[in-house]
Amino acid sequence: MTDAGVPANGGLDGQLAGLGRSWTWLLGPAVATLVPGVLALVWPDATLHVLAVLIALSLIVTGAFRFVAALAPRHGDRFTGLLIAVLYVLAGVLCLRHPLQTVAALALITGAVWLVTGLLTAFTALGTRDLPHRGVVLGVAALVVVAGIVVLALPTESARALTRLLGLWLVLLGLAELCLALALRAALRGPGGDPAARDVHRA
Repeated sequence: MTDAGVPANGGLDGQLAGLGRSWTWLLGPAVATLVPGVLALVWPDATLHVLAVLIALSLIVTGAFRFVAALAPRHGDRFTGLLIAVLYVLAGVLCLRHPLQTVAALALITGAVWLVTGLLTAFTALGTRDLPHRGVVLGVAALVVVAGIVVLALPTESARALTRLLGLWLVLLGLAELCLALALRAALRGPGGDPAARDVHRA
């Protein structure tokens, strides 16, 4: 069984492109962001090493989902989508490096990747007039930018404080990603469907 917008054949490239257009594929980044956020909030006494692993896994998995999504659409900028995917994976790898596992370094890496990602996503949405659910994408981009600024601007002197801060923002961003996936689902299942929404690009 194939999901809406996912072709049954067409080779590996076609299958990856079709998969990236599926609204269910957008649930991946939502879950990869939401679950670590919930774990961080319910386990505030986690060590900095554990927090770094949670953040790293969230970034790497989200980057993988974004990479496939970037291969799919006709809407948006594929290069920007691929750039964001690579940025997430590199940031995740950096979070796993032991010399960088300090409170300041972890906050800097996470805040910077969120800030840059939000700006790039907003730039793509503003430049793509026919982007389905453009307003929702811009709203998510704005939230990501605010998250990056807050994490970079607020001093965190302990792993506990950083855990609560990052956990809160991960939950908020995960819920925003979930809303974006559900918005695409509603468009695909609406009266007659939305052909443009089948090729939605989430940068």
